[in-house]
Amino acid sequence: MRRNRGLLTTPLCFVVNMVLVYVVYAICRLVFLAVNWGMFSETMSWSAFGEILHGAWFFDTSAILYTNALYALLMLFPIHYKETKLYQKIAKWIFVVVNSVCIVANLVDCVYFQYTTRRTTVTVFSEFRNENNLGGIFGVEVLRHWYLVLIGILLMYALFRLYRMPRGEQPEAIRRPYQPKPMLRYYVAHLLCLLVFVPLCVAGMRGGFTTAVRPITISNANQYVDRPLEAAIVLNTPFSIIRTAGKPIFVVPNYYTDSQLDAIYSPIHTPSDTLVKRKKNVVVIIIESFGREYIGGFNKWLEHGMYKGYTPFVDSLMQHSATYLYSYCNGRKSIDGMPSILSSIPMFVEPFFLTPASMNNVSGLAGELKKKGYYSAFFHGAENGSMGFQAFARTTGFTDYFGRTEYNADKRFGGDKDFDGTWAIWDEPFMQFYATKMGEMKQPFMTALFTASSHHPYVIPDKYKKIFPEEGIVIHKCIRYTDNALRKFFAKAKTMPWYKNTLFVITSDHTNLSDHKYYQTDLGGFCSPIIFFDPSGEFKPGMRDAIAQQIDIMPTVLSYLGYDQKYIGFGIDLLNTPAKDTWAVNYNNGFYQYVKGDYLLQWDGQKTKAMYRFRTDLLLEHNIADKEPKVRQAMEREVKAIIQSYMERMTQNRLVIANEGKKK
Repeated sequence: MRRNRGLLTTPLCFVVNMVLVYVVYAICRLVFLAVNWGMFSETMSWSAFGEILHGAWFFDTSAILYTNALYALLMLFPIHYKETKLYQKIAKWIFVVVNSVCIVANLVDCVYFQYTTRRTTVTVFSEFRNENNLGGIFGVEVLRHWYLVLIGILLMYALFRLYRMPRGEQPEAIRRPYQPKPMLRYYVAHLLCLLVFVPLCVAGMRGGFTTAVRPITISNANQYVDRPLEAAIVLNTPFSIIRTAGKPIFVVPNYYTDSQLDAIYSPIHTPSDTLVKRKKNVVVIIIESFGREYIGGFNKWLEHGMYKGYTPFVDSLMQHSATYLYSYCNGRKSIDGMPSILSSIPMFVEPFFLTPASMNNVSGLAGELKKKGYYSAFFHGAENGSMGFQAFARTTGFTDYFGRTEYNADKRFGGDKDFDGTWAIWDEPFMQFYATKMGEMKQPFMTALFTASSHHPYVIPDKYKKIFPEEGIVIHKCIRYTDNALRKFFAKAKTMPWYKNTLFVITSDHTNLSDHKYYQTDLGGFCSPIIFFDPSGEFKPGMRDAIAQQIDIMPTVLSYLGYDQKYIGFGIDLLNTPAKDTWAVNYNNGFYQYVKGDYLLQWDGQKTKAMYRFRTDLLLEHNIADKEPKVRQAMEREVKAIIQSYMERMTQNRLVIANEGKKK
């Protein structure tokens, strides 16, 4: 046996294997881009892609070094026992298993990104912890995206087959007491390798060597792109999960003093002196994935005026409703929509009730109306506890919760025969249950319904498959089904004594799949309907040329009812705010998007990335941030105040009036 096979073979093999991981990450990124090409194709160029790859190097380096820290230590720590075959086999398997998990995470996001438009963060583990149907959903996606499974298997196999196993200086050569020189030479060489690697590793994890570089975060990806959406290409999923694990979500900026902040923006709503009190029932219907794109009444201009949409009933209802031409959701997940709609709390950084702030004192529409003698109930046809909705409903003041358990217990309905097999009771029977239960409630009441049938995996009952066949994209048949379920719900509601004394609010939790470029932009992905329907006609119908958002629903409803107490809500009262002063805000891949007047501002927390005339520049192609500095500065001033107020109140538990004196 040769006594010396290469003193630095182990460190060199380590380097080769790490290069292999970089290649794997690059392939995963290309796959991510290919799968989601329709969302990026309009603005992607070779120069932009080159800049994305430049940025991706830093984020891949950080993720690779974090996830392979143990492997690096095993390979570089100066101990001669690591040259044994058993030791190296253990190191190899650690390397393969860890990086295989990273491959899976990256490839899963190729699909999940289509629904969230952001890389997955650590909160995903909290988001789905109460679900027991994930196995079936995952199985469906595996079959549907079999090519990603194949790519994943090939990449994992490549890690195993292309792995370089060290064949360095053997223990017997360096352990002989009568030959101390090989032992000394070995330890000196490997110690030097470790000393070189450690600062490189620290710098790689942080994102650079300079003192100006702090550990890079998700938001840093935006410096390499022109659109917030493209930041997801720069990032990788392991990095996003690692960087959000155990980190404070809400960091309070110091843009303004207290007095300055209150002068610019305050979420405290004070009743006016001209209240008109109404003891009306309130029914809030939150339709899963019901993007504004699917509704013909909002898109009379689309497809050269030929677009009809997929919601004939909602279109007819809009003729008698108050609607807003520019209406938006405040997030891209169901758990973003719930707090926005029912408590006027937007999603900034992470979903509200996946953060420590969820333990704050929180009110909402149900809680405020309870003070006026309202009974309240929340309806969701999924298994009780699903998505944390039941807990949130209880926290925000709902008296009762009606889920799959309560539906099954009511012998007047079909029980689990009406279960869709994945998520919840089909919309049609559950809406009938909803109307029936409201007929048994003492007025006035406030209820909310969260539908489910337009959720992935996008199936409808067998009896409707010929009536609503596949068309367009996969969700369209589901939208038609739910629209029909709404028609039958209102037909039944009209027979109820409470109907004419009720304000109906129809909106969505978020948007979803799209087949029109306008709705695939950074702003278009947040286009949700907001519809106020009052059968009495007191809430004046008509399309308003104004901006509206989910967090405006609670203040607007309370204003319409003549609510006479102070409360906290981050939105505005649409009834008493001039159209020119209406606005919307959302958070997208490290950017705050602020819409007001004719403009969309994209702010990264420190500076403006872009500004567009969104009403005329439909595809957001012309950045005018430098051309209209006065408008930009005014919008920056306002969005900074909204952000600071939000962060302060989240960290200080000041989301109800009773806690206003607790400011730190």
